Amino acid sequence: MRSVNVERQGRAKPRAQAMRSSSRRGPAAVQPGGTRRGKEAGAMGRMGARLSLFLRRPIMALCGFLLILVLLGALLASGVIGRSVHAVGRGIAGVTADAGFGISEIHITGNRRTPYRQVLEVLGMRPGQSIFSADLWSAQNRLSRLDWIASAELHRRYPDAIYVSLVEKRPFALWQPPANAKGEAPITVVERNGRPITSREVENFRHLPKLVGAGAPAAAADLVDAVQAKRAIAARIAAYSRISMRRWNLILDDGVVVQLPETGWQKQLDALEHLIIDNSILERDVTQIDLRSPTHYFFLLKNGDKKDVERGKET
Repeated sequence: MRSVNVERQGRAKPRAQAMRSSSRRGPAAVQPGGTRRGKEAGAMGRMGARLSLFLRRPIMALCGFLLILVLLGALLASGVIGRSVHAVGRGIAGVTADAGFGISEIHITGNRRTPYRQVLEVLGMRPGQSIFSADLWSAQNRLSRLDWIASAELHRRYPDAIYVSLVEKRPFALWQPPANAKGEAPITVVERNGRPITSREVENFRHLPKLVGAGAPAAAADLVDAVQAKRAIAARIAAYSRISMRRWNLILDDGVVVQLPETGWQKQLDALEHLIIDNSILERDVTQIDLRSPTHYFFLLKNGDKKDVERGKET
């Protein structure tokens, strides 16, 4: 038994000696990769410490943010950023134009009453300008503000062409509104829906129906269509006068005024057509025909006398 213990003690000695000898050798060598990772960890730690400092001090963070905004505002106000962006844009536009993408053709269609030169001026595009730098949206909006333009569409056709398609407004009538404070009542060309088009060169539209009075353009379309379907009335009509924005008077070419009712005026047009064709009423000494009564016609004669005739008994 003793020999066994001795043997164990003898085996343990070398291990202890090995541990003592290893401790005397000094610190273990450090690998190169471990040094780099240590530096990175230290940098991240410093950044985290600074960030936590800002988070712990919100006033300092707010001041830093405001300082950045002030610097950006100063750069924008001085025009440095704007000039730099424009310079880069001009450089790119010059390169693309030199590469064959400069505007050399502008095709315009649909401009019957809008002069070609006016369209070109509103487009604002120069020969040789880069087709990519052409602002079609802004040009379309400018065209839409012209008197006669109802809508405009612009398209690029690469490499060097701009196509402009215009739809112009359709003139429907001439309108003379009530006089303003200065006593002026400029005649205006209007669309069928009553919207004004222009007050320039209205003499070119003498053939259009003439509307008079407040609210006349917006309410005239149905009446004008109905009158044009009556050949005898259409041949003598001079103007349509809106009365109190409620009803109409027809002014004939010889000065005769025909008073129509507020409602049911379609039937009264049939009655007027009958009076003109079958009774030659306009060949008589009448200056006014009142068709507002459902049972009688009322006439005002040139000598000032008034006459009424029961409907169905006129001669």
